[in-house]
Amino acid sequence: MLTRTNREYARELARGAAGAILFAFPLMMTMEMWWMGFYLEPVRFLLFLLVSFALLFGLSYFSGFGEDEGWPDVILDALSGFALGAAISAFFLAVFGVITLEMPLREIVGKVALVAVPSAIGAMLSRKQLQSSSGSGGDKAETEAKSSYPAELFLMFGGAVFVAFNVAPTDEVELISHMMTWWQVLMLAAVTLVIQHALVYSVEFAGQESWPEGRRFAFVFFGFTVAGYGVALLVSLYVTWTFGRLDGLALHEVANMVIVLGFPAALGAATARLVI
Repeated sequence: MLTRTNREYARELARGAAGAILFAFPLMMTMEMWWMGFYLEPVRFLLFLLVSFALLFGLSYFSGFGEDEGWPDVILDALSGFALGAAISAFFLAVFGVITLEMPLREIVGKVALVAVPSAIGAMLSRKQLQSSSGSGGDKAETEAKSSYPAELFLMFGGAVFVAFNVAPTDEVELISHMMTWWQVLMLAAVTLVIQHALVYSVEFAGQESWPEGRRFAFVFFGFTVAGYGVALLVSLYVTWTFGRLDGLALHEVANMVIVLGFPAALGAATARLVI
């Protein structure tokens, strides 16, 4: 059983703060993100925060701040990650002049809370990405011990959310979906599947998944690649709905936008194991 000292935990929090800044600064400096924190519907916003907390708990289990002893530490790390993300977000939004004391409290809270989500995810992921080489010995065994098909799907979900969240607030997603024809949309979906499969099993990145022993191409392609793309599309549908991008659109327009956002989301799902 491992116990963290106050000094060790302070170092992990500092590492988390660095991760929060590195992973979330694009959204901290994105105008569409600021405004969504102001006008997002309360019900959608609350639901999004609940889903985000569930994601943080899962990330804490797989890549929390420290070597967790059990669920109390997992929960503490997830809450610490969100608190750290909120503090980092509030500080930089204040420095950038995005939030001021003259603003209504609802606007300040909305902007900070929304940006705090990617900041918190960055803080959680910083354990693996920014850790020192001396502290990385047990991470691979720990992650492999928790590996299962549901776990793989969750990691895909986490990667899809993180990448989609960085793109969904921008107007370009909606603009691209309107410019594309139906055959271009279908081509994008097919290309996404090919790239996603290649990223996971073919191009040999460090930390890349190995081909499941004794499994044929069809099982791997449909069980992991297609399933991962399905997760990415569901994430894209949920995120665009949360941000109000689907309101008033026809069904084919919804499909176009989801497939467009599904491209970066699928890339996030494919490379999740490299990051998480």
